[in-house]
Amino acid sequence: LLAGDNSWALKLPDALVDLQWIAALPGHKVLTKGNHDYWWDAARKRRAELPASLTLVEADAAVCGDWVLCGTRAWLTPGHPTFDPATDERIYARELGRLERALAAAQRLAEGSRPIGVLLHYPPFFPDGRPTRFAEMLSAAAVAFCVYGHLHRRADWNVAVQGERGGVRYHLTAGDFLNFVPSLIVDERGQVRERSFQG
Repeated sequence: LLAGDNSWALKLPDALVDLQWIAALPGHKVLTKGNHDYWWDAARKRRAELPASLTLVEADAAVCGDWVLCGTRAWLTPGHPTFDPATDERIYARELGRLERALAAAQRLAEGSRPIGVLLHYPPFFPDGRPTRFAEMLSAAAVAFCVYGHLHRRADWNVAVQGERGGVRYHLTAGDFLNFVPSLIVDERGQVRERSFQG
């Protein structure tokens, strides 16, 4: 599960070098969009152009083994120290709508029998640990786990929410936090692990 910033290329042809490298790694990879994925203009349009071992989720969901996975980028939330209503309000509202559609699609695919996992790029919590509207939506949807990234400084890692909150297990999976070593989220018994550990 890759929670965004998958390639810093501006256009898909340039991003394909990174994406093909990711695709060649073992297993199936599910990706959501990060704030630096400028090549990613529309998931539906891009899916046909990518290797079969990659699944993009953006405002929708996919069945992956015994799980249903969905996601979106998310965004800064009103009340966040760097939120600027002039530039962020429109994107924030759009991302809330995308998460709502993603969760609805996941619940349809889950049919009440498969657990749901969510990929977000932005953390669904304020820096002080309070839940944002994104986290509230995940709890209301009875999501099993959420992976997120975006945090690249040790000071942010130290206060990042990990573990269970509101019935959802949260995992910070930013590459540099994990020292670019994959973290096991769900074990071989289908149990969600408590948290990700710094590499």
